[in-house]
Amino acid sequence: MNKIELLLPAGNKEKLEYAIRYGADAVYLGLVDFSLRAMRKGELITLDNLKSSVDLAHQLKKKAYLTLNIFAFNRDIKLLENSMERISESKPDALIMSDIGIMRTARRFMPDIPIHVSTQTSTLNYEAVKFWQDFGAVRTILGREVTINDMAEIKRRVPDMELEVFIHGAQCVSFSGRCLISDYMTNGERKANQGNCCQPCRWSYKLVEETRPGQYYEIEQNERGTHIMSTKDLCLVNHLAELIDAGVDSLKVEGRTKSLYYVSAVAKTYREAIDAVYKDKNADMSPYFNELLKVGNRGYTTGFYLGGGEYPNDGYSYDISKGLAGADFLCEIFDKKDEYYKIRTKNKFYINTDIEIISPTEKFTAQALEIKSFDGQNREFANTNDELFVKFNKPVVDYKYAIVRTMGIKNYEN
Repeated sequence: MNKIELLLPAGNKEKLEYAIRYGADAVYLGLVDFSLRAMRKGELITLDNLKSSVDLAHQLKKKAYLTLNIFAFNRDIKLLENSMERISESKPDALIMSDIGIMRTARRFMPDIPIHVSTQTSTLNYEAVKFWQDFGAVRTILGREVTINDMAEIKRRVPDMELEVFIHGAQCVSFSGRCLISDYMTNGERKANQGNCCQPCRWSYKLVEETRPGQYYEIEQNERGTHIMSTKDLCLVNHLAELIDAGVDSLKVEGRTKSLYYVSAVAKTYREAIDAVYKDKNADMSPYFNELLKVGNRGYTTGFYLGGGEYPNDGYSYDISKGLAGADFLCEIFDKKDEYYKIRTKNKFYINTDIEIISPTEKFTAQALEIKSFDGQNREFANTNDELFVKFNKPVVDYKYAIVRTMGIKNYEN
């Protein structure tokens, strides 16, 4: 039996490499015009660098899947037809698609590239999975509304179809993410299913009574605030053994717009957790859950996965709209000169304070003994967006891809 795949987002080329080095078996990446997440930072993945991005994943002996999962209008099909030659030349390991028109177009131009059916199709049952198998797809990404028990039944009934499920990250309040609220609230300027959602489900709302214009009333639910549509983030690290037993082939992490730190830390945690489960199905998952509390989240929930098709009452984040991290991303290390490491600072930190360093092969507590500018000036602290030299009290072996964060949460009983 093949080991289950860990699939991480690659919002740009840097995150692609870090995701793989921190433990991903495969990454999914989206072209700016054809995916549901519009990146704004880093070296974005475009037609010009798509081939080099896929080549990078292959050089690291991992897979790269390309998402073409917008809901397409005529203009999108025409644009896609003009892009197909360059997409084909990049040789992705599969295409993730939801729109039938895009599927037909892709199959016409690239008949040999496997089709993965996007979660946007709301595939929830074995008959729908059989339909996609008859269509020629090799993998279905099930909707987040499917329970683990239903996943197991789907696999029993369609054993030669690969199943992929989301296990971690932000969730959409709409069914399988098919939302029109963003379109409506921005007069069509921020279309959710064209890769530019403004996330109105995270906004705080008030009521107004039509005969009393200008008088606003708080929407409250047990005094927990007004974020009435904001779901908690998904986290299934405590249920990996059940997902493996259900026959799932790929475990997917959401987050192409998340930070380099988020992608790296989540990849490392799930990689170690999956490996632990394969060694011992009853392995304690609480250390891994604690690690996931150190990355941005709105509180965690298991969503629909454990129940009988109903979302849990505690699955909404009534108090906050933005994810809060249990540890702050301080800097990334990118080079070394003698005993000093070159860093890019993300958040301010001081010398002689406890910090935590993680890399693809390490995790330990350390201190910055010295901080210097590139021209040799001593500093008491590293400021946001600085590039500096730092000397730590412990060596960082795998330093080229190491990340530094605050100590954050040390213990948490879930």
